[in-house]
Amino acid sequence: MRLSELPYYMVKCLLLTILIETFIAFLLGYRKKDLLNIVLVNIVTNPIVVTIPVYFNVKHGVFERNISLAILEITTLFTEGFIYFKCLERRKINPFLLSLLLNLASYLLGVFINWKEVFYEKIILFINRYYYFNTIYN
Repeated sequence: MRLSELPYYMVKCLLLTILIETFIAFLLGYRKKDLLNIVLVNIVTNPIVVTIPVYFNVKHGVFERNISLAILEITTLFTEGFIYFKCLERRKINPFLLSLLLNLASYLLGVFINWKEVFYEKIILFINRYYYFNTIYN
C-alpha cells in the first residue's frame, strides 16, 4: 500500500471495525449508551492500530509491521478492556473478555476481507496479463 492510500484505508478499517464490533456487542446484549461507548473507544484506538503498522510496512518491511501490529493489538486489548471496565453500564461478561471477543472478531473479519480483495486483484491481474499476451502473440 502507498501512503497516499492511507486515509481511505483508515476510514474503511474504522467503519468496518465499528460495524463488526457494535453488531457483536448488540448480539451480546449491550444497548444504547454501551454501544456508543464502544464506538467512541474504537474512534480513538482504531486509527492508531491502523496507521502505525502501515508506516512500519512502508518504511521498514513486513516483519516490523507484524511486530508493531502484535504490540498494538495487545495494548489495545488491555486499553479497551480497562475503558469498558470503567464506562460500560452493563457487564454481561468480563470487560477484558469483551474487548478480546470484539477485537478478535474485527481483526479476523478484516483479515478475511483484505485477503479476498488481494486475491481478486491477483486474479484480475492474471487475467489481464493473459489476455494481453494472447493478443500480442496471436
